Amino acid sequence: MTGLLGDLADLVLPAPCAGCEAERVPLRFGACARCVARLEALRPFRTAPEPPPPGMPGCVAVGAYEGPLRGVLLGYKEKGRHRLARPLGTLLATAVSAVAARDTPVTLVPVPSTAAAARERRGDHMTRLAAHAVRRLRAAGWEAGVSHQLEALPRPDSTSLSVAGRRAAAEDSLRIRRPRIGVLRRAAPRKGTLVVVDDIVTTGATLAAATGRLEEANMQVAGAAVLAATQLRRPPAVRFGGLPPRGGEKVERRGSGIPNEG
Repeated sequence: MTGLLGDLADLVLPAPCAGCEAERVPLRFGACARCVARLEALRPFRTAPEPPPPGMPGCVAVGAYEGPLRGVLLGYKEKGRHRLARPLGTLLATAVSAVAARDTPVTLVPVPSTAAAARERRGDHMTRLAAHAVRRLRAAGWEAGVSHQLEALPRPDSTSLSVAGRRAAAEDSLRIRRPRIGVLRRAAPRKGTLVVVDDIVTTGATLAAATGRLEEANMQVAGAAVLAATQLRRPPAVRFGGLPPRGGEKVERRGSGIPNEG
């Protein structure tokens, strides 16, 4: 059983496949075997909106926002299937590994949810994904951590906004997290590679705004990693940087294999 399938096999849920919504009898997985195979076949690639907004960092996506990836992401984010965070975090880790060098510590900065969205979804969905991605990276030998440097302010629904409107809304809705009274502020991210992580990139406005806020606070962003990208032009896949492209495969690194997460 492959690593990603192993993650999904833990989800003994009386629900349709998260990837295609087809019923399977009995359905023992969060996603059916066909959707799992399609997810495992994804290869991270560099992507950018056309045109990219000012300040947009180099970005790597796991796949296009379509098919099983879209279905599983929506199931996790909008339908309360929170246990899908682990396999999605594994996929996110592969995108991070294409941005960051293995021999340098990497810190993930998740794009935060607004307080209203977090209440509706019973938690910040990117906080969960970043935590699972870090666990996967550490299991594969990376020195990795998460830093919650950003906080989100209320913002309008972006679906009705123009590209310029999305950019302005994103810039107005993110700021560096302020320390609470009587509590020492956590240290800034350690030296190494700083990667902004999010679920979907469309116009790039949110990633550009997050990068801008961090750089205003003297934190240099190396790039961004996302699960899905819309309106894609797919260039050749980039190298992973060491993580197994499929859960069951071992990628040889300087004479030693990276163990698969069971």
